[in-house]
Amino acid sequence: MISLVSHVSQRLTDSSERMKALRAELQRQGLSGFIIPHADEYQNEYLPPCAERLAWLTGFSGSAGTAVVLQDEAAIFVDGRYILQVQNQVDPKLFVSHNVAEWPVHEWLASVLKKDGKVGYDPWLHTPKEVDQFRTACERSGAELVTCVSNPLDAVWVNRPDPPSALAIPHYLGYAGKASAEKREDLARKLKSDRVDVAILTAPDSIAWLLNIRGNDVPHTPLPLGFAFLRRDASVVLFMDDRKLATGLVDYLGPGVTIHPLEEFGHGLDELGGQRWRVVCHSERSASWIFDRLAQAGAEVINGEDPCALPKACKNPIEIAGAREAHKRDGAAVCRFLAWMAREAPKGRLTEMDAQDYLDARRQENTLWRDVSFPTISAAGPNGAIVHYRATEATNRRIEPGSLYLVDSGAQYLDGTTDITRTVAIGTPTSEHRDRYTRVLKGHITLATARFPKGTSGGQLDALARKPLWDIGLDYDHGTGHGVGSYLGVHEGPQRISKTPNSVALEPGMILSNEPGYYKAGEYGIRIENLLVVIPCTDVVGMERTLLAFETLTLAPFDLSLIEASLLTPSEIEWVNAYHVRVRETVTPLVDADTASWLQSETAPI
Repeated sequence: MISLVSHVSQRLTDSSERMKALRAELQRQGLSGFIIPHADEYQNEYLPPCAERLAWLTGFSGSAGTAVVLQDEAAIFVDGRYILQVQNQVDPKLFVSHNVAEWPVHEWLASVLKKDGKVGYDPWLHTPKEVDQFRTACERSGAELVTCVSNPLDAVWVNRPDPPSALAIPHYLGYAGKASAEKREDLARKLKSDRVDVAILTAPDSIAWLLNIRGNDVPHTPLPLGFAFLRRDASVVLFMDDRKLATGLVDYLGPGVTIHPLEEFGHGLDELGGQRWRVVCHSERSASWIFDRLAQAGAEVINGEDPCALPKACKNPIEIAGAREAHKRDGAAVCRFLAWMAREAPKGRLTEMDAQDYLDARRQENTLWRDVSFPTISAAGPNGAIVHYRATEATNRRIEPGSLYLVDSGAQYLDGTTDITRTVAIGTPTSEHRDRYTRVLKGHITLATARFPKGTSGGQLDALARKPLWDIGLDYDHGTGHGVGSYLGVHEGPQRISKTPNSVALEPGMILSNEPGYYKAGEYGIRIENLLVVIPCTDVVGMERTLLAFETLTLAPFDLSLIEASLLTPSEIEWVNAYHVRVRETVTPLVDADTASWLQSETAPI
C-alpha cells in the first residue's frame, strides 16, 4: 500500500507541474485553451512514445480519449471502456472526467467557453469532422477555434522521445498471399472507374498491406510509419524516413514504387493541387492538416473511403490459412497457461504480473512469434471490471481463491494476429458468478452460430450477444466485436460488431472478435472472446438468399466450473461440447503431458 500511494503521489505531482507549464505556454501564445487527443498524425490507435501527449499530461494510458485544458478548468473524456481506469489514473483535482457518450467534447466546450476565448488545436491530430465540431462549439459560445502552427504541449514536453526509426522490412508472399503489384492494379482499376487520379493513404496499416511490408514503429503493431499516394496507373509514391529502408527494400518494392523523404509530403500534396488532380482521402481517418493543405493547393478533394480498407479486411485464402495455423499454436500456448493456472493459482501465491509473464513467455517460445498484439490484460477480482486494465507494479494484485480472474491477450505471428479472452474461477465460484458467466457464454454462442443474409452489418448482429444479459437488465459498455488484421492491427476496420451505427456489410474473409462481457464495478469482470472468420453458409437447406456464417478460429476451453448448465439450451450445450472436442483434438498433439491431461478433464462433456 505504501508503494502504491508513493507512486500515485509522484505521478500526480508531475501532472500538476506539467499543467502549469502548459497553461503558461498557452498564455504566451495568446490561447485560453487547448485540445489534446490520444492521436498522432496517422490517426493510429497505438502510438509511438513521442506521440503519447495525453498520457504525458494526464497520466491516462488508455488507447482512446481527449483532454481539454482551459486556464481555469480542465476535463478528460473517455468511452465506457475506460471509465474506471481514468478515475484510477487521473487526478480529479486537475481534470474532471466524463463519459464521452454522455457528454461529447464539443458539447462540453460549448457549455464552458467564454466569449472571445481562443481555443487551440493541432491540425495534425484531429480529423476534419472533429475540427468542424469544435469550431461550431466555439462559435456557439462566441469563442474562436485557432489552428496551432506548432503544438504548445510539445513546447513544454521536456525530454520528449525521438520519432521512431525502425526498419521497414518485406512481408513475403507466403504470408501475404497476394503480390503488391496485383493489389495495386486491382485498386487502380477502381480509381479509374471512379474518375479519381490519386488516393492519399494516411493509414500506416493500409500502406503496409498494399506494399507487403511491415515495421516496428508502433508498439505491438508491425507498422512502418509514413504516407503514400496511390495513382490511377497503379504506381505508388511513398513518403518515409529513409533511415527506415532496410537493405534491399527498394529492390523488393520494385519500379512501381518511388520513395521520398517524409518531410516532402507537404510538397507532394502541393503538386497534386497544382495539377488540379481529383484526389480521394478519408476524412474520418486523416488529419485535418492534409485536407487544409490540399484545399490551399487547389486540388479537387473527394471525401471517400480508404481504397485499401475493405480489400485488407477480406483476407485471402493464404491469410486465412495462416490465421488458422497461428490460432492452433496460440491455443497451445494459452492452454499451457490455463493448465498452469489451474495448478498454481488456488495456492494463493500468484499475482497478476506473475500470470501475465508466464503467458507471454509461452507465446514467445514459438519461432513465428514477433510480439504481443496488445499489452496483456491480467486482471484479478475487482480489476477485472476495468475493461482495459493493465497490471503495473503499483496495481499488481494477488490472484486469490474465491475470485474470478480475467485474461485478455494476443500475439503477433508472421502468419496471423490473435486475440483471446478467458475468465476462470479461482477455487469455487459463487452462484452469481456462474449465472453471469453463463449468460455471457450464451450471447457468445448465439453470435458464433449466427446465419445471416449477405449484406448484413455487424451492427445488426450486436444484439444477439447482449440479449441474455438484457433479459435480466444487464449490459456491457463496449462493442461486441472488432476487426482483426493479418499480422497487422489487432483492431482493424471497417467492419465491427457494436451498437455504434455501422453500415459496412460483413463479407467472407473478414476476421472479427466475438467478446460479450459483464462487469460489476469493485468486484469482478467477465469476458469471453474468440476470433471468428466470415465464411459462406452451406448447411442451410432450401435457403432463398445467400447466407453467411462464422467459423471460430480461437482454440481454448471455457471454464466448466463457471457454466450453469440449467441456463443453456440443448443446442447451446451441443455447441460447447463440440467446440471442446475440437479444441482437445487440435491442441493435445501440440502440448506437454500435464497440459494434455488438463485438457482431457476441462473439455469433458457438459
